[in-house]
Amino acid sequence: MRFWDASAVVPLLVEEPSSGGLRKRLAEDREVLVWWGTPVECASALARREREGALTRAEVIRAEQRLRHLAGSWLEVLPTDSVRSTAHRLLRVHPLRAADALQLAAAVVAAEHEPASLEMLVLDDRLAEAAEREGFVVSGQ
Repeated sequence: MRFWDASAVVPLLVEEPSSGGLRKRLAEDREVLVWWGTPVECASALARREREGALTRAEVIRAEQRLRHLAGSWLEVLPTDSVRSTAHRLLRVHPLRAADALQLAAAVVAAEHEPASLEMLVLDDRLAEAAEREGFVVSGQ
């Protein structure tokens, strides 16, 4: 089992340079673990790409269908008081945005506060650095 940050899920939805490697990782991963807000973060990334002209509306619709399919089989870390308080701590320690702090906090809680016990797939450099500093094994593909 690995914790998948939204930055690692998006290339499963739309073609990016990292898509092939992440599809292989997904095939190896029988249990995908994500934060409860991952679908919203993915929808945000898709909408931004559409606004920027990188994706057509039809491509976004197909990507959203893939997202729903993936979400039907993954495990989610729910938004608990423990996730929230851990995110607060992480924001004081690392230069993270709120959503990234919640992603990382969810991983910390999922790892039962033993980060070395859980691998994280992350493509966002700032989040990857914070995760490594917290003790996670971090990989990008």
